[in-house]
Amino acid sequence: MTGAVSPDRRRFLTAGAAVLGATASAQLWLPNTARAAEPPLPDGVFKLGVASGDPLPDGIVLWTRLAPDPLNGGGMPNRAVAVQWELAEDARFRTVVRRGTAQARPEYGHSVHVDVRGLRPGRTYWYRFRTGGQISRTGRTRTAPSWYSSGGNLKVALASCQNWQHGYFTPYADMLDQDPDIVLFVGDYIYESTPSATGVRRHEGTGEPFSLTQYRNRYAQYRTDPDLATMHANAPFVVTFDDHEVDNDFAGEIPQDPDKQTHDAFVARLTAAYQAYYEHMPVRATAVPNGPHIRMYRRLEFGRLARLNVLDTRQFRSDQATSQAGAQDPKLTMLGADQKQWLLKGLRESPARWNLIASQIMMAETDLQVGAGKLWFYDAWDGYQVERNQFLKEFKRVSNPVVLTGDRHLTMISDLKEDFADPKSAVVGAEFVGTSISANGDQDQAAFRKEWDPRMGDNPHWKLLDAHRGYHLLDIRRDGIDARVRIVDTVRQPKSTPSTLAKLRVEAGRPGVRVV
Repeated sequence: MTGAVSPDRRRFLTAGAAVLGATASAQLWLPNTARAAEPPLPDGVFKLGVASGDPLPDGIVLWTRLAPDPLNGGGMPNRAVAVQWELAEDARFRTVVRRGTAQARPEYGHSVHVDVRGLRPGRTYWYRFRTGGQISRTGRTRTAPSWYSSGGNLKVALASCQNWQHGYFTPYADMLDQDPDIVLFVGDYIYESTPSATGVRRHEGTGEPFSLTQYRNRYAQYRTDPDLATMHANAPFVVTFDDHEVDNDFAGEIPQDPDKQTHDAFVARLTAAYQAYYEHMPVRATAVPNGPHIRMYRRLEFGRLARLNVLDTRQFRSDQATSQAGAQDPKLTMLGADQKQWLLKGLRESPARWNLIASQIMMAETDLQVGAGKLWFYDAWDGYQVERNQFLKEFKRVSNPVVLTGDRHLTMISDLKEDFADPKSAVVGAEFVGTSISANGDQDQAAFRKEWDPRMGDNPHWKLLDAHRGYHLLDIRRDGIDARVRIVDTVRQPKSTPSTLAKLRVEAGRPGVRVV
């Protein structure tokens, strides 16, 4: 179509300057003089901070977004802005290893994604950005270990579900002290809900986001949380989205409430939401959206120690079932045909000791019915049982499969069974469902126990169940995974007291998880 920008061209516009910049190590770190004739930029262009993500043995993605007025569209002039960046082996930038210039373009919200290559594996680096005489805060990041390394350890922080209105993001302050190698964020980075006068903090705007500007404003508000911003500046994130980045419980191009959102209107909403997501995440140009489509499932390698398969359980799924018979319909898919085959191939051919699967929604069964009978959450893998069971059978032939999940706003740590309909079936893996950063706020623990403890007998595969806010910290070594459930006493205040709720262990070669 005349005038249209192809997906390949769009990716080139976004990534071209970054790739060029990654090789321009001779460029000097000097004040901008080439655009002296242009009006100066507003003050505070780096209010949204810096971030890094998707580490490779030889590369990392560096991110920032220029936004002096972050809650009102960004506040940048409608022109491309040259942004200098540099990456060094020390925090004072005495040994700079890469420098370059990237273009912050208005069509991408003046976001910058620099895909730096040619780095050394398993190394810590520091980075920063500069434009218009303004310098960003310094960020710290780390590359993945060598492709062929088999020793060492990988420390992963598992996080999800940060609701601005339900509380402050205080678990990140403790996470910073734990110094993980990567932060794995498995969904609900923002919430699309309307502003609430009764929330701990109030969402910006006047309603749910639908347009690109509205989604940009919502992401920008979340990025102003100081604990989240500091965590982004100190460790690489590996991210994927769930439902609240767009619309609660959406499936593919089907909204939660199709009687209120027409198909065309929802496609326009998906297009806006996916673009805003890309603009605010430290991901590569392969994730540049093409209208209402975005490629987020991908695979990262951490030597021969761990392979991380990052799933997209929203974009390709069938609409949710509404009955038990529907949940067992073999035609339903969570991943879609292409992603399903990609995951199966990646599991079957993996050379890694540990095979990690980042799944936005819970894979282990949740039987809500106390006593005889079953009652499932249809939005989770329980609603797509034929496809789920195929993977569980596959796990018997996979080296140490571990599923890392969010969504529930609870800590739910389970054995994965080959067949949940048969209590005697084999244990084939383990699943860590991380609690939320802030969603559901400070829950009434007694009320939670009264509701959930009676269900434990119907779910013997559950090893730990809890409703505090926090995250999980997993120390992955060749012989096993030592996990800690880190919680905070409150998210209703800007400061909180952290503690370890529980310690768990997964032994290499012995499927399942146990409380230590």
